[in-house]
Amino acid sequence: MILPPLSLYVHIPWCVRKCPYCDFNSHEAAQIPEDMYVDALVADLQQDLPMVQGRRLQSVFFGGGTPSLFSGSSIARILDAADKNIGFAEQAEITLETNPGTAEYHNLAGYKAAGVNRISFGIQSFKNEHLQALGRIHNSGEAVLAIEKARKAGFTNINLDLMHGLPGQSVQDAVSDLTRAIEQQPEHISWYQLTIEPNTVFYSRPPALPEDEILADIQDAGQELLAQAGFRQYEVSAYAHPGRQSLHNLNYWQFGDYLGIGAGAHGKISYPEEQIIRYRKTRKPADYLHAEKPFTAGSEPVPLEQQPLEFMMNALRLVDGVPRSFFAERTQLSDSALAPHLPALIAKGLLTGDPARLQPTALGLRFLNDILAAFAEAEE
Repeated sequence: MILPPLSLYVHIPWCVRKCPYCDFNSHEAAQIPEDMYVDALVADLQQDLPMVQGRRLQSVFFGGGTPSLFSGSSIARILDAADKNIGFAEQAEITLETNPGTAEYHNLAGYKAAGVNRISFGIQSFKNEHLQALGRIHNSGEAVLAIEKARKAGFTNINLDLMHGLPGQSVQDAVSDLTRAIEQQPEHISWYQLTIEPNTVFYSRPPALPEDEILADIQDAGQELLAQAGFRQYEVSAYAHPGRQSLHNLNYWQFGDYLGIGAGAHGKISYPEEQIIRYRKTRKPADYLHAEKPFTAGSEPVPLEQQPLEFMMNALRLVDGVPRSFFAERTQLSDSALAPHLPALIAKGLLTGDPARLQPTALGLRFLNDILAAFAEAEE
């Protein structure tokens, strides 16, 4: 096993309001112990330093929750600690998720000064009625204004998160949303279908979602529109202009390593000739901040029999797949562990026959679960 690239995920667990579709570890809070939490994040990072193993950070991602509730100076403290303790690779990508309802210019300028070089706006829709149904705290005009503020603050790499398959959404509505997003001239668009997850308000009180036929028409029309606008699909729900793919997410999908700090954060670390470890941090913010409680809630090795499935669950989300050599380099297994499954999947038209790559076909991308089922069966 060769040590893969290393990223850092920083979890900020607070929101102004919990969205009814959200199953992330996020919590409404009128007051946030910002300074105390940053102190804990720095201590958490220092605890994880043995996992670095001489590598530099290729990317950092501030997720949540709503990271844009924190000040630029707090983000700077976290990044300074990461730089001093680990260091950044050249051209490191540093992304901060931002809610348009919290995007003040002075904060955006502060994030830029701190070292953030990529902003990801949780737009979700440009239609006010859909934003209200999704429980968002911003309206369409505020979303456009937030993007303008980010440009004014100097950001040249902006992602827009947009949902489709929303309650009552038509094909025309979805195409209109995408058109508005494209008009903002972002470098990257994450366009994904709303799914109903357990432990959410929508799960207990499901809204009326579009029928499957409408969802398929939305997908086809949206992908055609994005392609015409110069956005290339490189992952199941990610579209970018050339050279603007998310380096952080690519590292996930290519089975790279990542440190996870913050309440409820997860990490994955490889050890040469030993094992792959997944770990998780204490979930509740109050427990995470408790002086007598550990940051790490648990860790376990990824069993050998699970590694093919875990690798393929990530790699085959990518339109171009990954070099076949990555499997042996980034797992504890040899290429022979894959060999029994590939011929049938190639024969069904789900994988390409390229001997140098593990790559789904267009059909395979649509029926990814069918590919993964072959590896899940082998695990049993």
